[in-house]
Amino acid sequence: MINEYTIWALVLAYLLGSIPTAVWIGRAFYDIDVREYGSGNAGATNTFRVLGKKAGIPVMLIDILKGFTATKLVVFIGISTTGGPHSVSYINLELALGIAAVMGHLFPIFAGFRGGKGIATLFGMVLAVHLQAALLCVIVFIIVLLVTRYVSLSSIIAGFTYLIGVTFVYPLYIRSVIIYGMCICALILVTHQKNIERLLKGKESKVNLFKRKEA
Repeated sequence: MINEYTIWALVLAYLLGSIPTAVWIGRAFYDIDVREYGSGNAGATNTFRVLGKKAGIPVMLIDILKGFTATKLVVFIGISTTGGPHSVSYINLELALGIAAVMGHLFPIFAGFRGGKGIATLFGMVLAVHLQAALLCVIVFIIVLLVTRYVSLSSIIAGFTYLIGVTFVYPLYIRSVIIYGMCICALILVTHQKNIERLLKGKESKVNLFKRKEA
């Protein structure tokens, strides 16, 4: 059921997602707009690439928190409206709020609608909706990253892992959750087109989070 509280929650979720963490941290502490360097995206991966771990880690954590917090705005709408944490309407509203946050990250009103690819914010949403599937995605992401050192490839495979997780490994038997998993796969493929092209050509940049700077 859509009421004024639901509408305000969706608007607030979008605004939370619109917080351009990478842009603000880059400008405040490094006098750099990360969108003008690297891949041109205002996300955690490009922040790691352009500014390093000291900037990349806070950006990643805050972007995850954006997605998680926006999704959990559902608790303020009321059980009488949502039916409680295990109801279909409650989960559907979580998905709607999370999607609003991801759209905010992709098209942030606070940064000229030029955002990132939404992976960290998307993960925060998944973490809020389905903890087990989110942890499965983390495990797969880390394994692929350690083996290949490609953040983009790790993100793509982890995204598809979510769909597998909610469908076969930890099924909720809720159609909207599976459809959402399919949408995640489609979104990741769309936002990572250039990365996929570079991967196929062997030109994608690798990362090494454990590399130490020479004295």
